[in-house]
Amino acid sequence: MPETLHWRAERVQVALALPEDGPVSVLAIRPSGSPAPAPVLPEGHGEQPLVELSAFGHGRFPGSFRHVDTVIGRALRYVGHEESEQDGWRELRVRQEDASRGLRVTSVLAAHASAPALRAWTEVAVDGDLVVDFVSSFATGSFLADARTASVDDIVVAHADSDWIAESRWRVQPLREAGLVDVGRAAHNHQPPRTRLALGNRGSWSSGEKAPTGVIASARDDYALAWQIEHNGPWVAELGENGHGAYLLLSGPTDQEHQWSVRLRDGETFTSAPVSIAVAEGGVEAALQALTDQRRAIRRPRDADDALPLVFNDYMNTLMGDPTTEKLLPLIDAAAEAGADTFCIDAGWYADGHWWDGVGAWEPSTARFPGGIGEATAYIRSRGMTPGLWLEPEVIGVRSPLAQTLPDAAFFSRGGVRIAEHGRHLLDLRHPAARAHLDAVVDRLVGEYGVAFIKMDENTMTGPGTDRDGLAPGHGLLEHARAVLDWIDGVQARHPDLLIENCASGAMRMDYAMLSRLHLQSTSDQQDPVAYASIAAAAPASILPEQAGNWAYPQAGMTDEERTFALANGVLGRMYLSGYLNRMAPHERAAVRDAVSAHKAVLGDIRSRRPIWPLGLPAWEDDWVSLGLALDGHAYVSVWRRRGDASARLSLPWARGRALEVAPFFPSSEGGWSWSWDAETGVLEMTAPTAEPSARVLEVWIA
Repeated sequence: MPETLHWRAERVQVALALPEDGPVSVLAIRPSGSPAPAPVLPEGHGEQPLVELSAFGHGRFPGSFRHVDTVIGRALRYVGHEESEQDGWRELRVRQEDASRGLRVTSVLAAHASAPALRAWTEVAVDGDLVVDFVSSFATGSFLADARTASVDDIVVAHADSDWIAESRWRVQPLREAGLVDVGRAAHNHQPPRTRLALGNRGSWSSGEKAPTGVIASARDDYALAWQIEHNGPWVAELGENGHGAYLLLSGPTDQEHQWSVRLRDGETFTSAPVSIAVAEGGVEAALQALTDQRRAIRRPRDADDALPLVFNDYMNTLMGDPTTEKLLPLIDAAAEAGADTFCIDAGWYADGHWWDGVGAWEPSTARFPGGIGEATAYIRSRGMTPGLWLEPEVIGVRSPLAQTLPDAAFFSRGGVRIAEHGRHLLDLRHPAARAHLDAVVDRLVGEYGVAFIKMDENTMTGPGTDRDGLAPGHGLLEHARAVLDWIDGVQARHPDLLIENCASGAMRMDYAMLSRLHLQSTSDQQDPVAYASIAAAAPASILPEQAGNWAYPQAGMTDEERTFALANGVLGRMYLSGYLNRMAPHERAAVRDAVSAHKAVLGDIRSRRPIWPLGLPAWEDDWVSLGLALDGHAYVSVWRRRGDASARLSLPWARGRALEVAPFFPSSEGGWSWSWDAETGVLEMTAPTAEPSARVLEVWIA
């Protein structure tokens, strides 16, 4: 019988098949404490290799658009493994070889004591000369409670579409409906089909079209697996069908989708993009909660992150990129009175007029700030807040003098021609001149103006990448993306008190390569608070609630319900406050202060709470949406009624059969809303008082 390797960490266990005549494969992934996994196949062989790898001259059999069935992947053979433990992480390194091609492949599985999850990547080395054009970070055909009897027909998949101002549009659907068509295998000698569900992104916007996270679950809700790809660039998640069920494959950039390849010679090693896989007994929500634990495990928190400051930003539905000292001073006063901890001056502070294609020097405008921008930042500090600035570091406008003074090699180029996109050139942070320029900018802003918060934006798409130094464009982009991370690490090492927000036209680069390092994530540029509700409710499926920067932009003259709705968007997560607070009447300002107070109460233990979705993951057009943050029989629950029926039924299965206390949290009175609890079914029925969009935040706990 082929050998089986059982590897256990504190909260997760894995079984790997180690056959003599086949590649290593995953037999089972389970939370620790679950029943011991049974062999998936009678002969002990897994159906889906752990590693898939293709290279020029070494493709797939049979050929298809899929990234499985690779000739090299099937040729790999187990040669050994090592285990280690350090700083709460257990690591398993599984070594395979393809001796005929001089390939050595190591799969790394790492598990933290705090999460029922794995972090995985692949290391590839070669003796000789080989151009690798695809390598998986992780692949498995085992993710259900009993893979021997599981059918593709019994699997659901949850994934999210993304776009500017339309982020986090989740859908949960049977895998068959999502794209794995039943082709009638019996009529074709039971050959596996070649269709796939391919999710992914191109260029530097890792969440520009799809969120780099998803869930596979049993339709019975008894077992689920969630994944995320931790790369600030292009990636692929592929779901398909093989001879024994479905498979999941995760990778960074590929040649087929992203013009990526890398030549390896004589012992050179390539390391793939890391991914995380979290498992849970339960359905989609349980798997996303397990992935929440994993996100906390892989973060690199600093002491400065513990403060969780409430940030006021002057942009959204307010100054919109047109700040001046005169406009800022009354906003600074109003933000301080509302309870903000940080005041961020957003775009426009560096230009006298039109600025889009002239950026790059990041010097304050003397026209906007006659007394210098230091006057504004000093005033922010005098009101008890820390100053912040918007910055888009990775671009140089085509009209900027720096476009001429920085060397050509400091920019993305294709065929020797510098790339220009949307009026900008793209800095290549592999080049020392590009990095030195950005280091000098950040050091000056922190040193001269006392900036303690940077809203780091990235509004310009890179395209496939840069082919400087003869690289495939996709590999040039991969190296740049990793250089961006290295630059961020250097900035934060020099400035340990500097907080950096991750932004890219809203949430177009929302991944845990960035968010393992950065403090906050802008979840959207959406300006309509009613549309924002689904974005705010869905955000914790992709990011930690303590990093979910949801805009709350109330305005003078709003009705009570409009104002409450706008503010409720920010209460659960990280409120990103904006709006002309200085123009508000006393009762309107009081409502803002109440929302800020409620939000700060949530921040008290937000890093211990896990998300719940009492109405399911929100779809973009849902009439009602809901998000909760739960901990030990207690939850804060936001409920938004956007349109449609006056009532909705919230499912709280963790409180079924128990007495449940329900109290208004924000606002502090019911305001015409009503609710009733059915302990037998675990349903809280909510009724809104008006056809106008309306929202409430509740506090619920088991009595």
